[in-house]
Amino acid sequence: FMKCGVRFCGGCNPRFDRGKALREIESDVKGLDFSHAVEGETYDCLLVINGCPAHCASYGHFDVKGRIYMVWDYSQIEEVKKQLMEDSKLEMEDL
Repeated sequence: FMKCGVRFCGGCNPRFDRGKALREIESDVKGLDFSHAVEGETYDCLLVINGCPAHCASYGHFDVKGRIYMVWDYSQIEEVKKQLMEDSKLEMEDL
């Protein structure tokens, strides 16, 4: 399984349910181990979920080997799921 760190914004002005967005992504994307991002851990990818277009969640302090995915609106969820599934398949083929 690929290790995907999850980073949320502080939620000061959420325009959508960030937790629901994560649950939807997790339910459709198999082959990834989603967990709250923690400094000092290394992740294969990072999912940054912001509650609005301000994109205030910082993430530069996390060690990420691969791609960083950003979501701040429901309209982006399907595309992020597609990208995560494609990238996790490529990772599995490289093993």
